[in-house]
Amino acid sequence: MKLPVTVEFSGGADLLFDKVKKHDIELPASERKWKIRNLLTYIRDNLLKERPELFMQGDTVPGILVLVNDADWELLGELDYELQPNDRIVFISTLHGG
Repeated sequence: MKLPVTVEFSGGADLLFDKVKKHDIELPASERKWKIRNLLTYIRDNLLKERPELFMQGDTVPGILVLVNDADWELLGELDYELQPNDRIVFISTLHGG
């Protein structure tokens, strides 16, 4: 069964995604539970348009605040949080040029 989620980018992170701030996506059916760590890879491989090093380093997102349904992902287990149907995941860049 596919897993519907909404992914949003702001604070400049949207620039890496052709300035598209909101993506309603259906993650493919999987034998394993979808976790944020898998979602990051999916986003990098399917949505990201440029400069992947600014979005991901290793298996995490440096300089980006991640919210799941308006809660800081640090409170939810970060990379190990199991995605639920209709979750809203927001990525807010905290890095600013000058």
